[in-house]
Amino acid sequence: MTDQSNILEVKNVIKEYPIKGGFFHRVINKVQAVSDVSFILKKGETLGLVGESGCGKSTLGRALMGLETPTSGSVLFDNIDLVTMNNSELLKARKNFQIIFQDPFSSLNPKMTVYKLLEEPIKNFYPEISKNERIEQVKELMTDVGLRPEFAGRYPHEFSGGQRQRISIGRALASKPQLIICDEPVSALDVSIQAQILNLLMKLQKKYNFSYVFISHDLHVIRHISSRIAVMYLGRFVEVANSNAIYTNPLHPYSKALLSAVPSIADRKNKKRILLEGDVPSPINPPTGCRFHPRCPIATEKCAIETPTLENYGDNHFASCFNI
Repeated sequence: MTDQSNILEVKNVIKEYPIKGGFFHRVINKVQAVSDVSFILKKGETLGLVGESGCGKSTLGRALMGLETPTSGSVLFDNIDLVTMNNSELLKARKNFQIIFQDPFSSLNPKMTVYKLLEEPIKNFYPEISKNERIEQVKELMTDVGLRPEFAGRYPHEFSGGQRQRISIGRALASKPQLIICDEPVSALDVSIQAQILNLLMKLQKKYNFSYVFISHDLHVIRHISSRIAVMYLGRFVEVANSNAIYTNPLHPYSKALLSAVPSIADRKNKKRILLEGDVPSPINPPTGCRFHPRCPIATEKCAIETPTLENYGDNHFASCFNI
C-alpha cells in the first residue's frame, strides 16, 4: 500500500546521453549522468541534493520536472508516472510541480512586466479565475515574496539579482504547486542575499506546506534548509540521511571528505582536512565497482569489482560502502 504522505517516488532513474561520431554519426559511447537513483519525498519535506559540479544533480532535477526524459526508471508524482505522460498531459500536470533556476535573469522573459510574469501561470492553469481575482492574486504573490505590489508594472532588468529571484519564486508559487525543484537558486547571489532568499523559501514552505528538492554544491546552504540530505557522486547517491546525521556522523568516505572541506571557525584547530587523490572520473567511462574507489582512502580490492548498494545503518541513515 502506498504511503499517502509521499508526494514523490523516484524508482531506478537512469539518464544517459548518447555520444555520436564518425561519418554516419552513429552512437559510439554514452554519458551516464544519472545512474539508478531511487528515493521518496514526503509532503512538506525538503530533500537537499549535494555533490561536486558534474555529479548529475541538475540533470536529476530536470528529469523530476519532465524537462529531461529518463532513459529508464519511473518518477511517480502522487502515484502517477510522469515518464509515461505525453507533452500535453505533462503541461497540465506541471501546475503541481515547478522549478526555480539558478539565474533569474535568463529564466524571466525580459519583455514581460512582473505582473504579466506572475499572471501568466495563473491564466494557464486556472482559466476560470476572473481578471480581478488574478490582479489580487498577483498582489498577494508579490507581498508573499517580499516585493511591493506597486512595482508590478516594472520589468526584470529594473530589479536587483535578489529581487529577480524573488520574482522567480513568486512565479513558481503562482500555480499553487505541491513540489518545487530549486536548482542552485542562491549560488549567483551575494552571501547576505542568499540568507534572505533561504529564509524566504523556508517561510513560504511553512505557510503553504509544499515540498522542496533543493540542489546545491554549498554544504552550508544545504544544511540550513534541508530536513534530509542525499550526497551524490558521479550520478549515484552514496549517502542519504537526515540533515543532522549527515553533518554529525557521516558514514561514506566521500561525505566525510566533503564535510572536511567546509570552513568552520568553531573547530578549525581540531578539524583535519581529508584530501582526495586524483580528479572525478569521466561519466563517459565511469570506474567499475564503487565509482568512488579510485579516490577513496579506504578502498579495497572488492570495491573495484563489486558495486555497493545503499544499506540502512539505523534511523534511516543509508550509505553505499563496503567498509563502514
